[in-house]
Amino acid sequence: MTGEGATCPGRRWLSIVGIGEDGVDGLSSTARRLVSDAEVVLGGKRHLALADSLIRGERMPWPSPIGKVLPEIEKHRGRPVAVLATGDPFHYGVGDMLMRAFAADEMLCLPQPSAFSLAASRLGWSQQDASLVSLHGRALEGIVRYLQPAARILALSWDGETAAKLAAFLTARGLGASSITVLEHLGGPRERIRQAAAASFDLGDVAALNIVAIEVVAAAEATIIPLTPGLEDALFEHDGQLTKREVRAVTLSALAPRQGELLWDIGLGAGSVAIEWLLRHPSMKAIGIEADAARAARAARNAAALGAPDLGIVQGRAPDALAGLAAPDAVFIGGGLSKADVFEAAWSALKPGGRLVANAVSLASEAGLIALFQRHGGELVRLEVTRAGKAGDSGKVFVWRPAAPIVQWRVRKP
Repeated sequence: MTGEGATCPGRRWLSIVGIGEDGVDGLSSTARRLVSDAEVVLGGKRHLALADSLIRGERMPWPSPIGKVLPEIEKHRGRPVAVLATGDPFHYGVGDMLMRAFAADEMLCLPQPSAFSLAASRLGWSQQDASLVSLHGRALEGIVRYLQPAARILALSWDGETAAKLAAFLTARGLGASSITVLEHLGGPRERIRQAAAASFDLGDVAALNIVAIEVVAAAEATIIPLTPGLEDALFEHDGQLTKREVRAVTLSALAPRQGELLWDIGLGAGSVAIEWLLRHPSMKAIGIEADAARAARAARNAAALGAPDLGIVQGRAPDALAGLAAPDAVFIGGGLSKADVFEAAWSALKPGGRLVANAVSLASEAGLIALFQRHGGELVRLEVTRAGKAGDSGKVFVWRPAAPIVQWRVRKP
């Protein structure tokens, strides 16, 4: 026991113990001792029941919302407290929440295999080749970005209905031939694994504790979101207020998204730029500001349909609607800068080193961008796109039809 004791210095008063469906039997001797010695043991009702034979101190089930537990833990700071969690507490678990409140050197975490690890081992999948997703407490549409041909996805379910909802969702997108495997109570005596095609999914009585494995099979007509920026305009519901495909691709390049950054999209319209920003990486964040209620609602529908349901939308008019928002790493202003105070408010809020991109169509908004370019520097670019279109009614003659040119200003804040 000397080696085990060395890993548990005195100031590590807060223990986070991963526990699986096999309960106490799956815990190490160190984990058992930490639970037994704790003055307070926290966890879900299921966790507390699994560790029942070990618990000697006060039992404290998770409150709702779960964040309310932090002040209770703080009351016992410095005395032995054990937190029970499912599998690996730092993989879509409570570990992150606790780490934000308490220092790492106050905690000792003893994880068990995560649901992802157990599912991958049962299926013979390599985790690094699969997308690991949580749908627990999250919108189902978040799965969309991972639905690529031949992709393998492991998704933590919200409840026993998640698998059936996923099957219907996949079928509606032309992915009905995809295989869905439901894995319940992994690692315990009630473990059960069942499989069905999405289009003929008929698995009933699914336990709330489950993970879903998806092997994507895409029909020719399936709706697949490409991995590149510049999605087809037809994918967006809009009323004409849309940054068109080619210009959008260039705009995303100018905004230069980097992991974990926040975008302000001022004049959200159909939401196309903010949505494509979010699709670049799961860590991205975006807030769209839109004065028109119908357009704000339309942008929300687009975000859900295209796999970015976490788009934040503020209905209001800039600059007033910008007050109190988290400082952005990048700002996009799609309709030019008809009001100088909009730029000033956005520029003031933008983090040092942040990027601002503004597109102008009208001569008045173009003049505004030129004035700002002369004052702040950056780059001024004119974008012109010309498409072939039919001439006359015969349908046999095509001519070039130019779209209205776009003037784009790109600038980095010192």
